[in-house]
Amino acid sequence: MFALSHMHPMLVHFPIALIATGFLLELIYLFRKKEVCLTKAGYYLLILGALATVITWLSGIFFTAEMEGTAGQVLETHELMATVTVLLMIIAAAIRIYVAVKKKDSDKKLKNIAFIVYALATISVMITGFFGGTLVYNYMIPL
Repeated sequence: MFALSHMHPMLVHFPIALIATGFLLELIYLFRKKEVCLTKAGYYLLILGALATVITWLSGIFFTAEMEGTAGQVLETHELMATVTVLLMIIAAAIRIYVAVKKKDSDKKLKNIAFIVYALATISVMITGFFGGTLVYNYMIPL
């Protein structure tokens, strides 16, 4: 039987995979400037990752139960880091979309800011996943 409480666990892996892969492609592009397809793929994965992050964040807010005690504290940290990830991804995506739409590919400053924000979002999604995994394995799955 399918329950709405299963939505968040089913969605959480998409932002992690999309963000990490997209950032990795952007990182490789830094060293291999000739491979423009890497930054294009990184751009599209950034946009998809931002959308997946928002959807997953919303599923966590609306479809997961509250917790108390130590698990509640871990959940609060998980939620805070998820919110930080969403904000960073929206900012990075907005900057990259602006650069693409306004044809400002030569604006290194904006591209560098977007790259740094993307890097912070990648770190943030990994921290969020760590706390989510801690919730699942330490507080929700009996051993």
